[in-house]
Amino acid sequence: MHLKARHFLFSAIILMSTGCTVGRFFMYNFADTRDHRKFPSRPLLPSVAPYQFAAAEVEKGPKTITYGDKEQSFDAFLEKHRTVAFLVIQRDTLKYERYFKGYDAAQVHTSFSMAKSVVSMLIGCAIMDGFISSVQQPVTDFVPELKKNGFDKVTLEHVLQMTSGLKFSESYVNPFGTAAKYYYGRRLYKNLGHLKLKHEPGEHFEYMSGNSQLLGLILERALRAKGDQRTITQFLSERLWSPLGMEYNSSWSIDRKEGGIEKTFCCINAPALDLAKLGSLYLHKGKWNGQQLVPQEWVERSTQVDTTNGSVARYQYQWWLPSGDGDYMAQGILGQFVHVDPARELVIVRLGKQVGGVSWSRIFRSVAKLYDQQPN
Repeated sequence: MHLKARHFLFSAIILMSTGCTVGRFFMYNFADTRDHRKFPSRPLLPSVAPYQFAAAEVEKGPKTITYGDKEQSFDAFLEKHRTVAFLVIQRDTLKYERYFKGYDAAQVHTSFSMAKSVVSMLIGCAIMDGFISSVQQPVTDFVPELKKNGFDKVTLEHVLQMTSGLKFSESYVNPFGTAAKYYYGRRLYKNLGHLKLKHEPGEHFEYMSGNSQLLGLILERALRAKGDQRTITQFLSERLWSPLGMEYNSSWSIDRKEGGIEKTFCCINAPALDLAKLGSLYLHKGKWNGQQLVPQEWVERSTQVDTTNGSVARYQYQWWLPSGDGDYMAQGILGQFVHVDPARELVIVRLGKQVGGVSWSRIFRSVAKLYDQQPN
């Protein structure tokens, strides 16, 4: 073996044996859909009153697709491009359901950054419940230790909009980058206390997972300030998970087994059908079974275009707005999507092992057109 190769192998073995963040990076990388098995987590239990989408009497879904000037079976297209689950739900009726590569309806998937959109929901719930007064509150109301790092001017809205000016390396392929440290590390509380800014808040949008993890700490601190000792997972379970009638055992990954915090920039682990209910909740303006779970004004604020104060048209309150036509979606790094099309009363879920070289937002809009004015 070449001397350099032996040196690299020796270094990798040492790093892995130490149990440090970089060692776990080399051991686990790269991220995949089974990552929920790698990290400790807190359980999200099924509801005592599970909700099931109605099933269409006759399946209504795409049969073929023309992609790259080639017409092909839609099922074959999905499988070829690394899809493991694809659902279409219109007016709370399941009209198309496919699983591939050994997956089924009960299979748990790692959400990756789709969790960011769920955290946004929880911030809306926390405002509704009086734990947070408004998005204009300074971050330092909840995390005063960041005052010394210049965060007095940073508001919750800046963090929600990714316009906080945070200094953060989003790379997951660099073992020394901030994102890798947050994903594989076990010291999120300590890391959050060391956050810094690289420019003034409200200047421009820059997608950084550190913002979403900071939202998690803010939510936890907001609960504690009111004497509420629930974990973020418990808050999600009681405010949304159970009322939505989730059917399957799920979880939220945390950074460490004892005294850890949820990885709020990623890592809710749940099956496709339960993830679809989160999209349906927003399709119904935050109302479910007659109960307003998320404020309607929060849903509307989170899904409308806003380009003020450094914000961009394609992103709002931890949700992606792909077209400007009213649709919006939660999105994860390996091609996880919950896409909502209010005009067609449609929710599309795509989960995959990889993005697969496809512009999925375009595929979703193409598929959605098949459901124009379709009766149940």
